[in-house]
Amino acid sequence: MGKIIAVTNQKGGVGKTTTAVNISAGIGKLDKKCLLVDVDPQGNATSGVGIDKRQIRYSSYDILIDDVKAKDAVMHTEYENLDIIPSNIELAAADLQLADIEKREARLKNSLAAVKGDYDFIFIDCPPSLGLITTNALCAANTILVPIQPEYYALEGLSQLMNSVRIVKRRFNNYLDIEGVLLTMYDGRLNLTQQVVQEVKKFFPRKVFPVVIPRAVRLSEAPSFGMPIMYFDKRSTGTTAYMELAQYIVNNN
Repeated sequence: MGKIIAVTNQKGGVGKTTTAVNISAGIGKLDKKCLLVDVDPQGNATSGVGIDKRQIRYSSYDILIDDVKAKDAVMHTEYENLDIIPSNIELAAADLQLADIEKREARLKNSLAAVKGDYDFIFIDCPPSLGLITTNALCAANTILVPIQPEYYALEGLSQLMNSVRIVKRRFNNYLDIEGVLLTMYDGRLNLTQQVVQEVKKFFPRKVFPVVIPRAVRLSEAPSFGMPIMYFDKRSTGTTAYMELAQYIVNNN
């Protein structure tokens, strides 16, 4: 049965989608079957693995709102062992539409149950908010992975995120746990970076990944070509970091 990991942080610009795309592709390269579920209305994970949004028949919107089966929304990518349930701008209205649906918080969980056995890992790329779409992701997930940029505002809102996690855990998903906290856009030369890292480790004892993701121009360039970093530039420092992280997650699950 596939382990479901929600990649989430309600703060935007922390490398959430970059992480979801590159961990999924990295684990696929390690010969594990991966499904990437894009539930962000921006659909950046979808374009990040080379899917043309005009070619989408069914999206995560359809499985959340219209009872389309997850297997009918799955699209194969050109990358090893990597499939995706894509997203598009239709999903922007889903939070409002979900409000009137019975058992609205379990829509994604119930849908993914039918394909969970087909994959080793399922990663959910969440929107940068704590609405009903993210609640659906947290209900479906076994664990959450939290990307954090080591900057002054990094810890702002973390208590709010963890409060949401506690509420979901208490009301809907007793087994929800933290997979790990990932430091992204890391520059070890800055004093501020070291200070924030210490604060994060205090906030999440024993949950900070030993791998950090460096600032890398190639990581920023890869999405515009619809390619995960390890396919775009296999010698990039971003490739090395995400492959190390992928190996760490595989080894510890």
